[in-house]
Amino acid sequence: MSLTKKRKVANTKVDSNKAYSLKEASSLVKQINCTKFDSSVDLHIRLGVDPKKADQQVRGTVSLPHGTGKTKRVLVLCTPDKEADAKAAGADFVGLDEFITKIEGGWTDIDVIVATPSVMPKIGKLGKVLGPRNLMPNPKTGTVTNDVAAAVNDVKGGKIAFKVDKTGIVHASIGRVSFSPEKIAENSTELINAIAKLKPSAAKGTYLKAISMASSMSPGIMIETKGLMN
Repeated sequence: MSLTKKRKVANTKVDSNKAYSLKEASSLVKQINCTKFDSSVDLHIRLGVDPKKADQQVRGTVSLPHGTGKTKRVLVLCTPDKEADAKAAGADFVGLDEFITKIEGGWTDIDVIVATPSVMPKIGKLGKVLGPRNLMPNPKTGTVTNDVAAAVNDVKGGKIAFKVDKTGIVHASIGRVSFSPEKIAENSTELINAIAKLKPSAAKGTYLKAISMASSMSPGIMIETKGLMN
């Protein structure tokens, strides 16, 4: 695939043989943006774990201090007594049976689903639709709870969920190129610290093996991992 002129220029600004400090990368990612829209800024973190082993799974949530820059569409599946709380907190969609039917029909025009424990038996059958899209509510990510208002506020306020994939990498969006370098660096630090705290006791050797930062369609910037575990 041929590269655009902007991408070729961006490539000349990144030294593929250099590991940049987090501060340097947070500034450089703004300079090499190739798009006309407000691109997302993503971190890709390779961990020294074996995802095939249950005791080496890395999964959790973190509240980014400056949010992600994206307004997330939240669906709350709950009983009628919780609907008012969900709507007051800013949920985009609230209900139960009608949305279960819509999802069964293929509707997934949402970013996060919050559910109360009492309705989870009804939602279980949606696993084939929601699972591959990482939309299935889960107690570990705070999306299965009786306090639906708090869950919605967390999501709208910048709380993100992350999970190591089958290749041992965590992919997460931590902001937009319109953010200041300081905000990008602070959000990145928050995510890295959260992942560092979840190091499985069964994982041996180097835990943070490699980290790269990139915006949409930009080259990746390798980040120096030494000292980040501190």
